[in-house]
Amino acid sequence: MAYTRPAQAIPDGSRTSIDGWMHPDFAGVASALRGLIDSGPGGAAVCVYHRGVCVADLWGGVKNRSGAPWTQDTMAPSFSTTKGVASTLMHVAVDRGLVDYDDAVAKHWPEFAQAGKERITIRQVMAHQSGLYHIRQMIDRADRMLDWEYMVRAIERTAPIHEPGTRTGYHGLTYGYLIGEILQRVTGRTFSRLVQDELVRPLGLDGMYVGAPDEALPRAAELLWPETSVLSPVDLLASGGVASALLSGGATALQGVLRFVGVQLDLASMLDALAPNGISSFEFGAHDTLRAAIPAANGLFTARSLARMYAALAGGGEIDGVRLLSPGTLARATEVQEAPAGRVVIPFDMRWRLGYHGVATTRGVPKKAFGHFGFGGSGAWADPRRDLAVALIVNSGLGTPFGDSRILRVSGAALACASARTSPPLVERAETPALVYAPA
Repeated sequence: MAYTRPAQAIPDGSRTSIDGWMHPDFAGVASALRGLIDSGPGGAAVCVYHRGVCVADLWGGVKNRSGAPWTQDTMAPSFSTTKGVASTLMHVAVDRGLVDYDDAVAKHWPEFAQAGKERITIRQVMAHQSGLYHIRQMIDRADRMLDWEYMVRAIERTAPIHEPGTRTGYHGLTYGYLIGEILQRVTGRTFSRLVQDELVRPLGLDGMYVGAPDEALPRAAELLWPETSVLSPVDLLASGGVASALLSGGATALQGVLRFVGVQLDLASMLDALAPNGISSFEFGAHDTLRAAIPAANGLFTARSLARMYAALAGGGEIDGVRLLSPGTLARATEVQEAPAGRVVIPFDMRWRLGYHGVATTRGVPKKAFGHFGFGGSGAWADPRRDLAVALIVNSGLGTPFGDSRILRVSGAALACASARTSPPLVERAETPALVYAPA
């Protein structure tokens, strides 16, 4: 969405300057954003839609090690938050009758039927039940992920690591190739092109790429990792940096600590899903990586683009007269999937929908909400009950495969602001609001 007025600083006496716009009812979101920027290096942006209207579009901090300020057009690599975008594209394909969730993958991708995979369905892939998460056993080094055809051939040759449908195992890095190749087969277009054709242009998004062109790369924020990757198990539990723990030699101690608090962590499956050989030196923020399409892990987004996509989903599949999904397909896509008894990789109940997971915030768990959070702290989600959509992008920190406390805090602030808003909508959904400046 294009804005015609300049950004305005939103001060409150803090050392952190927040730029952008917000409705005064959502001042709490600005306070939450300022708090997370104050707490560490780097920068961030947050965008919130309520009742089909953008009510907060805010950013602050720095975009790189040189201290360049985060600006209105800054995008950030957003890891697993990308899965929500990939899943939405699959739902669009279902809505158009190109595929069905209960189709066998091999119906559209015949070479997939090798090694006992002929009966795996699209539903099983999207619910993380296909048994094809074990990327560490599929490829010899992490940089193979930059080669789409190599990854597709590797998946075709691979047998499921368990019987499909009997366990939920988070497909941390393989999910995007599985979904993406099905979409490429049924549309005849590359995944990167589909993002632009089916989401960016219809919704008028200002920054959403999975496979970015050269001209978009100067807008990318630099990923700022912690100075050390060797953390104690207690530090890891506090920070959520599970992947670093597995790669730092503290795996045994970490497993013991988690067992003590009642969590059974399957380290072998986690390594299989999240740590192909060489992952510790793989540069997710490098330009070569951002040019490639890794639809489970390397989206380059603005917060407002993610929020607007989810606002369409929160509003019954439509925003500003543009219909993304029919109500019927949206209902099927967001129905909580029946979960088998076994869970590997992630030992928690994520309340999986088809490609989206449930949403937790510091203000509770909105039962109808769905979306996807990511390693590094980003995340985006929709709540149809409140007609609310929230997105956060960041460029520093680690977190878990499903975000960290930053997305929980920003989400909690947005949820509280929306829940406290009892007056009728200020404008009709089809109108573009003139957002007001207000100090947080």
